[in-house]
Amino acid sequence: MTIKIYGDIYSGNCYKIKLAAAQLQIPHDWVSINILNNETQTDSFLQKNPNGKVPLLELADGTCLSESNAILHYLAEGSSLLPEERLYHAQVLQWLFFEQYSHEPYIATARYIVRYLRRPAEHEERLQQKMTPGYHALDVMEQHLKQHQFFVAERYTIADIGLYAYTHVAHEGGFDLNAYPAIRAWLQRVEQQTGYLSMQAFDQQS
Repeated sequence: MTIKIYGDIYSGNCYKIKLAAAQLQIPHDWVSINILNNETQTDSFLQKNPNGKVPLLELADGTCLSESNAILHYLAEGSSLLPEERLYHAQVLQWLFFEQYSHEPYIATARYIVRYLRRPAEHEERLQQKMTPGYHALDVMEQHLKQHQFFVAERYTIADIGLYAYTHVAHEGGFDLNAYPAIRAWLQRVEQQTGYLSMQAFDQQS
């Protein structure tokens, strides 16, 4: 039985899992979930993930794993995308934690308000509150990428996949990347990796 991945391909948290699975050549069934239709709140889905969120990985025996970066870590274990060296492994986790605590809450949320909710007036104040901390996260990334080709060990890892997912669509939330040449060069390097496919390409496949 093939593993299943439940998600919305245009969600960065879901896309990162789809991209990693593709680059690792992991056979899987993609189960498209419409988050705006509350498909993560059905009884059947909540039995799989009581937190009611995607992405969700379902293994062949029915065991489920949630949280995007935990899934990334699980899929990449033993591969070139997750270093075995103790320090490098910890640095991958460091950047994945940064992504979820200092990056995703601002850049992803701003994009959600603009792309998914169509920027309603009642969310404008909330949107503006995301901009300063979002730009701070981009500043941190820019400083690191001025000195490094990738985030860990000078090679492509799931740290790059995790941060790429929402950074490459940050403009959809109103963030301007023109002042971030190191980030823009890094985005191009990610897109040159073997097996890379865009959100749109994955959507066309499904």
